Amino acid sequence: MAEDWTQQPTAFPRFEGVRSFMRLPYQPEPQPADVVILGAPLDTTATFRTGARFGPEAIRRISSLLRPAHVHHQVRPADVLNIVDGGDVPVIPGNTQRSYDYITERIQAWVRQGAVPFTLGGDHAIALPELRAIAKEHGPVALIQFDAHQDTWDEYWGEKYTHGTPFRRALEEGLLDVSRSTQIGMRGTVYDPRDIDEGRGLGFEVITAEQVRDLGLDRTVAIARERAGDAKVFVTFDIDFLDPAYAPGTGTPEIGGFTTFEAQYMVRRLAGLHFVGFDVVEVLPSLDPTEITALAGATMAFEFLALLAAGRA
Repeated sequence: MAEDWTQQPTAFPRFEGVRSFMRLPYQPEPQPADVVILGAPLDTTATFRTGARFGPEAIRRISSLLRPAHVHHQVRPADVLNIVDGGDVPVIPGNTQRSYDYITERIQAWVRQGAVPFTLGGDHAIALPELRAIAKEHGPVALIQFDAHQDTWDEYWGEKYTHGTPFRRALEEGLLDVSRSTQIGMRGTVYDPRDIDEGRGLGFEVITAEQVRDLGLDRTVAIARERAGDAKVFVTFDIDFLDPAYAPGTGTPEIGGFTTFEAQYMVRRLAGLHFVGFDVVEVLPSLDPTEITALAGATMAFEFLALLAAGRA
């Protein structure tokens, strides 16, 4: 029998093989699993620079660099969890609503099989169909959002469905328990000095980048943990949470962001929450010539896998 290099990761060079996430087994048909990695290559709703449709491909490509064990959590996720790569959800460029329907249907099919979905974007608009699928099975969930932007605008240019509006729509559709939800890292220029209060007015706990610096990383995470409590949690990580020095390949970069270490530090301290879904979005490979943005995205996805594995180990 041929070697299974998902179980023997040192048997073959990491640059060999089909580009599934971390060379995990490819399984495009929904079936019982603990975790499914899915790509959602949609960037139709981007408001500035497009190209995030190639994010899932770039993240999977560089993920072969990652080794299978996590030192902080002392776990090899694939030893604890049945993890598969379900490939990409089909999307229709230019047709947001049909793409949303496809994303929701595919994720829901996996969730019904018991899988926790890890979705690779694509722009942040994919969070809305993700949440639709998850809420159909779990009810309204708590959101922990790492992002430079709140993505709670009511509209862009009269359009209700863009990557700047998914969490406003999710609240309107009853997909989120906003009393348990936290947004972390907001910064950058806005249209009105009071815009940062928009999320707070909707009920979110909003901790800006400046406030994170004042509070410290540990206290910031403690606030998010205390607010989530025993709720089911969806974690969304927009790569522009990171400073452009660490993640230049993204559609709407904002200076004054976080280092990759700081991001890892905060995410690792979410261990023990009841996670029902994750995503990493807004990786734009054409502006990422050295692949450091894709590597950051792949590594954060691995951090999420380790979180889930540590909770079940």
